[in-house]
Amino acid sequence: MGQRLTALASADAKLEVVAALESATHPALGQDAGECAGIGNIGVPLSVIGESAADVVIDFSVPDAAVAVVAHCLEFGKPVVIATTGFDQAQEKYLRDTAHQIPVVWAPSMSPAVNLVMKLTSITGHVLKDLPTGVDVEIIERHHRYKEDAPSGTALRFGEIVAAAMGPCEDTHGRAGRPGPRRRDEIGYHAIRTGDNPGEHTIVFGMLGETIELRVAASNRDCYAQGALLAAKWLAGKEPGLYDMNDVLGL
Repeated sequence: MGQRLTALASADAKLEVVAALESATHPALGQDAGECAGIGNIGVPLSVIGESAADVVIDFSVPDAAVAVVAHCLEFGKPVVIATTGFDQAQEKYLRDTAHQIPVVWAPSMSPAVNLVMKLTSITGHVLKDLPTGVDVEIIERHHRYKEDAPSGTALRFGEIVAAAMGPCEDTHGRAGRPGPRRRDEIGYHAIRTGDNPGEHTIVFGMLGETIELRVAASNRDCYAQGALLAAKWLAGKEPGLYDMNDVLGL
């Protein structure tokens, strides 16, 4: 994601890459970020947290690193776009508290298409919630073999949207053995890890006699980078607060 952010931001006349951050143990530290991204030298070496010249910081990393980045942004009063998932409750509280002092866009997915499908999921849930025969909701997600958390943060967010629209639900993660008939008040999650899949989510609303499936799939990671860059441009100059991609996209 860092490579694609660097490449796409460098091609955007409204953006300038002023820093590219990596972990302190990364073998490419000191190398030019543009060279690493395959676009040639841009005069920005890979470095560790410490840069304070940026107008907006974008974080695609892991929870502990993201918290460190946010702490740095808080210290220097910099807006931050958080695209990392897998935070624990204490880390989530820290991010929410931080948004009282600096502007933060935080979303489980930066993809504009995913966020539009989230809106459609909410609409679908509200329309179907009182169907007399009931509605079975299953969420299927596919990601690359290297993804560390499951279900994905995006899948969990889809579940939260369904529950907000249709009422309290119990989570079921896969099924095995003889679990018995499906409960009416559950959301089933199924996480698939294959190859280099950049991300795919299907929300199934199963009824008696018909089915609705809302599916969104990425063919590469540029959609996440483009969404994050869009969020960064939108966030610049905003008042402190916790924002999401609905705010960025006007949904």
